[in-house]
Amino acid sequence: MKEIETSDHSEKRGGFVRIVSICPSNTEIVAYLGQTDMLVGVDNYSDYPDQVKQLPKLGPDLSIDMEKVANLKPDLVLASLSVPGMEKNIEGLKEKGLPYIVLNSNHLYEIASDIRKVGKEIGIEKEGNLKADEFLREIEEFRKEAESLDKKPSVYWEWWPKPIFTPGRTNWLTEISELAGARNVFDTDPGANIQTDWEEVKKRNPDHICMVWVGVKEEKMNPELLKKRPGWMELDAVKNNRIHVLEESLFCRPSPRLLEGLKKLIKVLKK
Repeated sequence: MKEIETSDHSEKRGGFVRIVSICPSNTEIVAYLGQTDMLVGVDNYSDYPDQVKQLPKLGPDLSIDMEKVANLKPDLVLASLSVPGMEKNIEGLKEKGLPYIVLNSNHLYEIASDIRKVGKEIGIEKEGNLKADEFLREIEEFRKEAESLDKKPSVYWEWWPKPIFTPGRTNWLTEISELAGARNVFDTDPGANIQTDWEEVKKRNPDHICMVWVGVKEEKMNPELLKKRPGWMELDAVKNNRIHVLEESLFCRPSPRLLEGLKKLIKVLKK
């Protein structure tokens, strides 16, 4: 079955749609719309809100068990291409003939579009538009506050330690940095996901380092490892003890919860 282009799900089951989400950010968009009850299955990494922890788990987001998905008889599967390798899931959905849409945001305004898209597909188009507008209004409030700030510290975001991956210009964390009144030191590099090295980070000498290793809980991230890298003890962020271990769930998923992460980042940058 091809990707759905128009919404006809609201006619099913008296307006109730059986949704399967195979990416945490998609699950969080459904929650933002207040429709968690429609979810009948999720990927293994979907952990918000607490309600979804009781749902059938369908495997890691890079290797979803399509047989389990099909057995849930979903009216709609929310797929994603936010992580390289997820293309395999799309192929599996096509093979099973399951109805699906793909969400693939890099920017905050694209997340707003995804909120509208999901709202339309599950039969609550008006509510979806209202929530998307609410999301955009909140972003503009942060933007106005950030524009009033004189000092704009630089931030290095570490997504993965070896090899080093960091967000580039076309990534939501560059926007989140700006909304916090700061600047991503890799905002001049095109692309959403940049592979770099220890020496290049050293050259850019960030004021702050934010560790948000994808798929790794914060208690398992050790800031001391960064200090052992050649020359990194000379970085301003290290000398001033500004290495921050943050929840990857609030910064690495293209969902409305990024604004929750933004609020935390604003507090962190004041240290």
